[in-house]
Amino acid sequence: MQESILGLAAEVAAADVSTAAALDQFRLLYLGRKGRLADLFDQLKTVPADERRAIGQQLNGLKQQAQTRFDEAQQALEETNANQPADATYDYTLPAVPYALGTRHPLSLVREQMLRIFSRIGFAVAEGPEIEDDWHNFTALNFPENHPARDMQDTFFVPAVEGDEQPGLLRTHTSTVQVRVMENEPLPIRRVMPGRVYRNEAISARAHMLFHQVEGHYIDENVSFADLKQTIYYFVRELFGEDINIRFRPSYFPFTEPSAEIDITCLICKGAGCNICKGVGWVEIGGCGMVDPAVLENCGIDSEKYSGYAWGMGIERITMLKYQVKDLRLFTENDVRFLRQFEAL
Repeated sequence: MQESILGLAAEVAAADVSTAAALDQFRLLYLGRKGRLADLFDQLKTVPADERRAIGQQLNGLKQQAQTRFDEAQQALEETNANQPADATYDYTLPAVPYALGTRHPLSLVREQMLRIFSRIGFAVAEGPEIEDDWHNFTALNFPENHPARDMQDTFFVPAVEGDEQPGLLRTHTSTVQVRVMENEPLPIRRVMPGRVYRNEAISARAHMLFHQVEGHYIDENVSFADLKQTIYYFVRELFGEDINIRFRPSYFPFTEPSAEIDITCLICKGAGCNICKGVGWVEIGGCGMVDPAVLENCGIDSEKYSGYAWGMGIERITMLKYQVKDLRLFTENDVRFLRQFEAL
């Protein structure tokens, strides 16, 4: 054992530590957990008990010797590097290489702002699949088979899964999530449903085949249209400001009765009339209404006891109004000149 210690001490004293690579190799070989010194410490238990103390002191001394040599060599290398002259071929006055940071997409910014506003009045987020079946996308929402109301939405159909009688489809609205929530969650229900939807439409400045919606509904006893109106008033004024006027126009949706379109003061002309609002001073932001009793019954809810309201809004439409964007295609073109305008938001 003593011969091994003396031999290792000679190796430590003669080892090359003149470079950073050699110094690192020295550390691994002699000071590491699997190094030569560690092996000798493991062998200490085989030394007779009357010699173990002396041998242990020798090993500790060798370890201290190796550590001292390592520290001194490391300090010498650091001093040498610090005293070396700067590279004359490099211009240290050059600016740093620019590192561009990403930013949030305007649709993401508005989506999160909308969800925060509704969360303050008790609405929780619910999500569902983007590939749906006919029941959740149409039939449960009071779209009878071959009913003209189905023509209101141009649908992308996908091949039927093995075992299914009907083909699947890409959801045309996030109302499908409303159906799933009403089928599976206990009452009362207060949810918002954000997500992507798909419609087979020609892409233009005002339409796209892929866009985003935020829908919501509240189902409970004695829910009225007045509750719906107060919810929309609160949301619009939180998002656009207290000076925005709101109106409800009668409309038709298969899944709500009565139904209404939601209009707000045009943010471009402040109600005076312009080409954006077609001179009327109002722009539409979404639709709403009281949930049709037939929809409640389709989802297993007693329509004699419960009532509810629902609404739906396009996130692209809200974003266009909020930031006065005039072309819907900008949201999906990934033009950094457009996206950089939202870095400070």
